Amino acid sequence: MNSFGKLFRISIYGESHGIDVGIVVDGCPAGLPLAVEDFEADLGRRNPPTAGTTARKEDDRPRITSGLYQGKTTGSPLHISFANRDLQSEVYERIKHTPRPGHADFVARRKFGGFADNRGGGHFSGRLTASMVAAGVIAKKLIQPVSIAARLLEVGGREDIDAAVEQAIHSGDSIGGLVECTAQNVPVGLGEPFFDAVDARLSHLLFSIPAIRGIEFGAGFQAAKMTGSEHNDDILDPEGKTETNHAGGINGGISNGNPLVFRAAVKPTSSISLKQKTVDITTGGPVELQVSGRHDTCIALRMPVIFEAATAIVLADLLLLEQLIPRIWKS
Repeated sequence: MNSFGKLFRISIYGESHGIDVGIVVDGCPAGLPLAVEDFEADLGRRNPPTAGTTARKEDDRPRITSGLYQGKTTGSPLHISFANRDLQSEVYERIKHTPRPGHADFVARRKFGGFADNRGGGHFSGRLTASMVAAGVIAKKLIQPVSIAARLLEVGGREDIDAAVEQAIHSGDSIGGLVECTAQNVPVGLGEPFFDAVDARLSHLLFSIPAIRGIEFGAGFQAAKMTGSEHNDDILDPEGKTETNHAGGINGGISNGNPLVFRAAVKPTSSISLKQKTVDITTGGPVELQVSGRHDTCIALRMPVIFEAATAIVLADLLLLEQLIPRIWKS
């Protein structure tokens, strides 16, 4: 449900306009140096001061209330929370009974009997990704020398990102994007066949990020157009280095020592200024809806650091399972 992982296990909670959002990280080795300042860079990347992102601005200074003593982790669960302060909840009261197209409003109402908090998307909001980024900061420390970098390849089908975002802002619409993530220095042997394959575990967590619509590893969907001789990666040395990387660093669900490479599609933000059709749940009649409030024109602008966090979380769990991370950290 709201938890993920076997040894490095995260449990996420909160709603967009609730008191706070946060995460519990269990399984972090004892003795890992950790400070509030360690989170600043990645949390800042999640909410960049750029055109196309929401005008909602939260401080996003993490509050660590357990699992940390004298600047080092204790081995007990880490609890990290972020206060929600910059709220404009009244706009959601006006659309409480008219589910927004593309959002989880309709399904949340049905599944939870109308008790789900709809303000800002509630528990389905991208606001909760601040918590995932926080867990990713910890995971990135644990997985060194593995390094992860993600980048935005295009938005709205265009590589000129600024121009595409500006056009979408002007039209009152939204656009999606394509993000690529690469992990270097991943050792051979992570993952298990079938249900705990590296790509299966990564896909599981990545699809939990709001707005993700598709994932491909290595050559991805282009592999369907290739022959075996084109797609197979010739092996160059006993360590498994390959001439190409169409497999994306994974064979049979197990890491092969080459860079782990995947791309994911991010859908356009559902809340747009243009008029849309929906129904009034209380009357059953059709209504025309125009969403107000503060929303991202392109949610993909925030995604690279979130992808890095998700990848680090999965790799930390896999490395712990292979006993390649000590349970007591030694600096």
